[in-house]
Amino acid sequence: MNKYIRYILISCAVFFLTVAFSNVFPSEKLTSTSEPTVNLSNKATTEQEENILNLWWDKGFNLEEDKALQKLVDNWEKQTGNKVQIHFYAFGLDPSSQKPQRYLQGSISPDIFMSFKSESTLNTSLAREGKLTDVEDLIEPIKEIYDQDALQTTYYYNDIDKKWSYYAVPIHQATIHIYYWKDLLEKVGRTEKDIPQDWDGFWQFWIDVHQDLKTQHQENIYPIGLPMSIEAGDTYQAFEQVLEAYNVKIIDSEGNLLVDDPKVRQGIINCLDWYSKYYRQGYVPKDAVDWTNPDNNRKFLNREILMTTNASLSIPAAVRKEPDTYNNKLGIVEFPNKPNGERMRHILLVEQAVIFTDASHQKLAKDFLAYLIQPEIINQYLKDSGRHSPTYETLYQDSYWNNPDDPHTSTVTKTLTKSLTRPIYPSQTPAYSLILQENVWGRSLEKIVLDNVTPEAAADEAITRIKEIFAEWGYTKSPK
Repeated sequence: MNKYIRYILISCAVFFLTVAFSNVFPSEKLTSTSEPTVNLSNKATTEQEENILNLWWDKGFNLEEDKALQKLVDNWEKQTGNKVQIHFYAFGLDPSSQKPQRYLQGSISPDIFMSFKSESTLNTSLAREGKLTDVEDLIEPIKEIYDQDALQTTYYYNDIDKKWSYYAVPIHQATIHIYYWKDLLEKVGRTEKDIPQDWDGFWQFWIDVHQDLKTQHQENIYPIGLPMSIEAGDTYQAFEQVLEAYNVKIIDSEGNLLVDDPKVRQGIINCLDWYSKYYRQGYVPKDAVDWTNPDNNRKFLNREILMTTNASLSIPAAVRKEPDTYNNKLGIVEFPNKPNGERMRHILLVEQAVIFTDASHQKLAKDFLAYLIQPEIINQYLKDSGRHSPTYETLYQDSYWNNPDDPHTSTVTKTLTKSLTRPIYPSQTPAYSLILQENVWGRSLEKIVLDNVTPEAAADEAITRIKEIFAEWGYTKSPK
């Protein structure tokens, strides 16, 4: 019970911090961005009456992200004479993506909505309920220049119109990497070349460095920063990558659920046991069970953990203005090979913008997105924001994305363009989005480490819930 009370308190704290942040942070200078949450209904009504495009966009982890969007909007306003009101809200920090749903249920909706992790947890439901506008007319003219896996993630089923189509516009993409402190490795006589590429050796390496730091330098730093909480979407992202590492397929290529297969059940048990053991052994911070999405970044940047997972460039972006830290102290590496020795296949995450069917300014919304997704426009926007990578294959010809002097951006580009990847499951089977929205894997992990539930019992409970979700949704497989 205490855990769920903390969950509610964290949700409330995020809500009020967001309101306070938008009122007092220096980005108040971004004149069209900061709107107190309590005035949202009145502002939305005013914007509808005054023909102002109403944009809801997740607040960036760094101020540069917000400035990049403001610059983009300013340029569009100057070119077209149209007006835009940006509402920056921390939907990405909300433990469950329920906040935008509550706004929508109150008949307050923006024209355009962009929320981190909504591609995994929210957009499939909105499309299914007929709440998203078909944007195939925006996608079709530039369809061929997209990374086709990235484009696939925006192809949703509308249960009202009984059709599949593009109901979202890909904005940027990412996959999970490991960030670590190179200077701490050097402190105990190791370099990035010493990091093993075999699965077991890779994870043991961080524990060995931790022990040497403690023995030789009396530095007590946690070796592994795996998210463990229900609140953090980073938890299900990292766990999905571990399932991929162990070749545990929850659905097959046809979108059929496989959890009744004894081998799949045992694979889930093994992954839950593997993922939770580092917490149980004291190698992961105790408060990882309470982390929200930014907390592993904060712990890492405060040098409380030696390494952590992250699905964007938010960590290097936070230290970009510190050249020595960015280039020499901070390290980045892909996940190692799978336990069976195969090359890792990295899970692809694609952030999307959507237009609501009841948006007051449908044409304006499509005009704005048509402007945004012009290759030269979106390329500059992504470079200015400093955190995300393009969904267009052609943009990687720009030397910015491959510059060897930028170890972080170039490593992410290499993963996205040369390594094996696959879209996260909701793009293949929409029902899977509810598994991630409920963070079924995070709940299972917390039961193991907080309630001393066995991995077997936690897996069986997760499987039961997954089967319930698929039964409630029915079978809808993407034809792509």
